[in-house]
Amino acid sequence: MAFHLPYTAASRAAAGAAVSLALMVALPVGVAQAQAVAAPSAALPDFTQVVEATEASVVNIRTTEAVPVRRSPMGPGEGDPSDLFRWFFGPDFMPPGSGQPGQQGPRARPKQPPAPPQSERTVPRGIGSGFVISADGYILTNNHVVDNSNGIFVTMTNGKEYKAKIIGTDARTDIALIKIEANDLKPLAIGDSDKLRKGQWVLAIGSPFGLDSTVTAGIVSAINRDTGDYLPFIQTDVAVNPGNSGGPLINLQGQVVGINSQIVSRSGGFMGISLAIPIDEVMRVVEQLKAHGKVTRGRIGVQITEVQDEVAQALGLNKGQGALVSSVEADGPAAKAGVHPGDVITAFNGQTIKHMTDLPRLVGATRPGTDATVQVWRKGKSLELKTTVAELNDKAATDQSAETPSPGGAADRLGLKVKALPADAGDQGVVVEQAEGAAADVGIEPGDVILRINDTDITNPKQYAQVVKGLDKSRPVVLLVSRDQQSQWVIIKPQ
Repeated sequence: MAFHLPYTAASRAAAGAAVSLALMVALPVGVAQAQAVAAPSAALPDFTQVVEATEASVVNIRTTEAVPVRRSPMGPGEGDPSDLFRWFFGPDFMPPGSGQPGQQGPRARPKQPPAPPQSERTVPRGIGSGFVISADGYILTNNHVVDNSNGIFVTMTNGKEYKAKIIGTDARTDIALIKIEANDLKPLAIGDSDKLRKGQWVLAIGSPFGLDSTVTAGIVSAINRDTGDYLPFIQTDVAVNPGNSGGPLINLQGQVVGINSQIVSRSGGFMGISLAIPIDEVMRVVEQLKAHGKVTRGRIGVQITEVQDEVAQALGLNKGQGALVSSVEADGPAAKAGVHPGDVITAFNGQTIKHMTDLPRLVGATRPGTDATVQVWRKGKSLELKTTVAELNDKAATDQSAETPSPGGAADRLGLKVKALPADAGDQGVVVEQAEGAAADVGIEPGDVILRINDTDITNPKQYAQVVKGLDKSRPVVLLVSRDQQSQWVIIKPQ
């Protein structure tokens, strides 16, 4: 017969002690392998002192805009009552008896006095945030907060309101510099956004939904989040909502490290990802806005793409970083310096290009007319080229169509059949007549021009055939392919 004892609290404690004793005996066998890495414990920060030191420098920005006033067809002083019928039956409608006695044919519409000019009225446009950067009234905010407004009103935390004027704006970086007539303001300290690290605590102060002086906190969740040519965003999980735009992102030292600009959302409200413009980028723009009211950027005349790891390996680079040149503007600064399609730009003015988007930011920040150095990787060697930076403008290059030959014949080990370039098309490359198999799979089409295989320039069909014949079938190769004046490296496994 089995006996079942009641499972009391005392018995549970005894059982737990037995288990603990068993674990203590077992641990020495593999204690080094089983030991978990404990995260350092720390108390949550107290944000009150940071808020008290910075809150008064954050402002609410209210904007207005002018909208046209639509006239009613029966409004006072707006023509005769017959206009109501013309609204429904058309402009030629005439009520009975409006013609002259004995008049034949359709009655003529009485001549109306000219309509007065369309009027406008000022209405509220939106609400945003900003912060003071100088004691004499300079304030930073987002361009989209003040864009297309006819009135900008800044309200301080003490309730005092000022009318502001725009000093300058920059749509590319979404930055606006405005000014109010005030003195003895308390500016926020400017920090160093380059020193930010993932996991670092940050605060946002602003006017979400018009609720001014609202404070939210979070951490930096990513750095250099690329979403545009000139904006390496700081990504945070700080709660940012409509109305926070233009407000400061502040570190625990009370320094501005960014301007809250965008949220990633499917609903229009906060969903855990907010984007801020790094303050280092902002202050470079502010200097030009103060001096000239606009931003002038440099260019060197190249179009670029990302360097994939496979392409980097085939070209002899240690890793996939830099900017791959897909095309070079004719007679542009880069062309005059000797930059070629297929080159990888690894540094500009001594600064390493880690990501493709680093290059337009560095070049754009360079004053036009400045001499600069461009470090390129070509055929297994690093070259330093000299160029003079030109001014960026919106002029588009003229597109030129490439001739597409008729396919035919047998393909080679790469799945290609090629022919010589036209006599007036230069002396580098061969034209693709037919693409199938591996070549078709990577997107090569008839009419494309093969400029290079690995580090070997292609000059004619005979030399191309010799290069292809000598390829190692166990290793993939990279081809520099040009289409519509755009060049791209593609990877093919020889058959």
